[in-house]
This record gives sequence, C-alpha cells and structure tokens, in this order.
Amino acid sequence: MKNWLCWVLFLFVGITLLNNCLQNRTYTDLKKKQSFLDQLRFAYSSGDTLKWPKPVLDPSVTVFSEIGHLPEVEFPADNPYSEEKASLGRTLFYDPRLSGSNQIACASCHDPELGWTDNRRLSFGHDRQLGRRNAMTIMNVAYAKSMFWDGRSQSLEDQVKMPIEDLSEMSEHIDIATEKIIKVKGYEMLFEKAFGDKEITKDRIAKAIATFERTVVSPKSRFDQFIDGEKDALTDDEVMGLHLFRTKAQCMNCHNSGYFSNNLFENDGTSLLSSDDEDLGRYLITKKSVDVGKFRVPTLREVVKTAPWMHRGSFNTLSEIINFYNMGNPESYKNRSTLFEGNQLISEKSDMLKLLELTKEEMLQLEAFLGTLSTPTARPLPPKLPK
Repeated sequence: MKNWLCWVLFLFVGITLLNNCLQNRTYTDLKKKQSFLDQLRFAYSSGDTLKWPKPVLDPSVTVFSEIGHLPEVEFPADNPYSEEKASLGRTLFYDPRLSGSNQIACASCHDPELGWTDNRRLSFGHDRQLGRRNAMTIMNVAYAKSMFWDGRSQSLEDQVKMPIEDLSEMSEHIDIATEKIIKVKGYEMLFEKAFGDKEITKDRIAKAIATFERTVVSPKSRFDQFIDGEKDALTDDEVMGLHLFRTKAQCMNCHNSGYFSNNLFENDGTSLLSSDDEDLGRYLITKKSVDVGKFRVPTLREVVKTAPWMHRGSFNTLSEIINFYNMGNPESYKNRSTLFEGNQLISEKSDMLKLLELTKEEMLQLEAFLGTLSTPTARPLPPKLPK
C-alpha cells in the first residue's frame, strides 16, 4: 500500500514538473515569436527599405523593384492631362452609343462598384456573347506598360479602340462609333473644353477615355499607411503575411514595385493546352514559342475586389490561388502540349514556381496581408450623358 502511494505521488510530481516545463517552453516560444513580430513591425513600418529583411528572389529574376507606394501618374507628352479632358473621357466611358447595339459601354465590364471590373468569370458582350478572357480591372491601369492579358496593346489610347471594334464585345467600327458621337450636339461643348475646338475624331475619343482611365488610381491602402509609420495599421497576422509575401512565399518574384506587378509576362501553368479552355496567351501576339501560355502579371492592388481571378476567371477565392501556388502550380502532362496551325507547341511553366511548403497558418496570414492592399469601394454616380 505504501509503495503504491509512493508511486502515485511520484507520478503526480513528475506530471506537474513536466506540465510546468511545457508551459514555460510555450511561454518562451510565444515570447520569442512576439519579439520577432515586433521587430518586423518596427522595420516595415519605418518605410526605410534598407531596414527591411532581404527579399527572397528566384535566381532567374532580372526585373525587380521593391514594393511600396504608387508613384505619380505620368501622362504622355502627346496626351497631357486636363480636368476637362478627363471629364469628357469619363462621360464617353459610360456612353453605350459607342457600341453597335447602343447598349454596352466601357463601364458595363468595368464597374467602379465592382472593383472596376464586373466580377464575372467571363464578361457578356454584343448579343450576350461570352468573352474569351476575364475582364481586367482598370484601376491603376496607368502603371501598366501593356494592356490586356496578352499585351497586344502598348498604350491606353490604342487599347480604347479595341473593345469597341471587337465583335464579341461592343461590336462597332470605330469610325461609325465616332460618327454617332459627332451627331450628339451636347458633345461639341465638351470636346471644345477638352481640346480647344469642337472637332470630334476617333483619336480624340481615345485620348479622352485614356486620360480618364489614368485618373482611376487607388487611394492609400492600409499597407501604404503602415509603411508610412502607422505601425498599428496592420494586425500581427497581416505583418507576418507581408513578411511571407517578400520571403518564403516568394510572391515578390512577379508582384513587386508599388504597382505590385513586374509588368512582365509569365507562364504559371494555366494555359490548359489541348482542352476546351486552351489559351496560348502571349504567343498569339508574338508567335514566339517561348511565349506559349504566358500572360501579363496583374497588379495585386485592390485584389480582394476583383474576383474571380486569372485569365479565365478560374479561381473564386484567394485561398484557392494561394494553395495553388503553394503546391507549385501542378500542371497536368496532357495539358502541356497542343497542335496549333500545324505547329507543335509546348507550355513551359516558369522555373520560379515550386513547392513552397507554407503552413495553413502562413497561408491565412498571406491572405490577410493581401487584404491590406485594397481600399474602400467607390460608388460614384454615373455622369449625365449629352443629348
């Protein structure tokens, strides 16, 4: 009996000591983790990139600019900014008379209440035809160096005309669209204010809309406020997500600069060759085999508001995308090649994409950080159209 009591006492003491040790270790680990977070918060909120931890970049990265604020918008020398021109452009942006049906405006697919996109996988166009690709947001498009997922346009002025003439979008010849605007007497005064005289041309229409689009710029996000010294603008998880974004998750390989895009074209293994959803991407423009399956790297600013994502709108949640990249973007072998116009084409996924081994907690933290790049939704009233 005495031996039994001794063993019980010994076991109780042992469990108590072990529990105390575990509690002390947990407390020490938590303290160490919090100390690390405090250091990150101090470094990143300083706004001094020299104090930031070194980013983890793939050796293949040749174009890199540290993340930060959006710079001032630059307007072309042949299309300088004026308030009157931007106002005219905004009116034209909402005018469905630029379309063949007189029912579709630029704003139909680029709605300010929907992140300047339409939140559809594929947009509806003329005669309710489905578009071929997801409508990209025009917010911050002033910082894009090429337009569309395949970069087929090098300027906003050039880009403006393409959806108007696309048979599956607005389906109107630009010359006919211009004639319709000429017949609207109310536009004469607006063009005179914007350009100095009443002449209405297709180039002036394009310049006005492009000028307006360059004004659609994000206000300061919580991320911007944080790196400006508001150290409590982000939660601990968001700070850790920022750090993961720049290091372990390697998002910085493509999504860098204040625009959160390198403005390049990358193959992330989503071209789905030899399937009904096949899209050769940049190759259709350049005809270079190295461009098969490459698409323009989109900005991550306002990303929370621009679902669904990717060129086909194939991802509905950010967690799906993060998990996709965490897995290294597994690309089915059967979807890596296709026969197109007599040529055997191969999709070569970027070497930057590999298993990241992010934990569930880290993926949630990364998603939390992405939320800090978005700003409150604007709900402006559309302009009154001239008659």
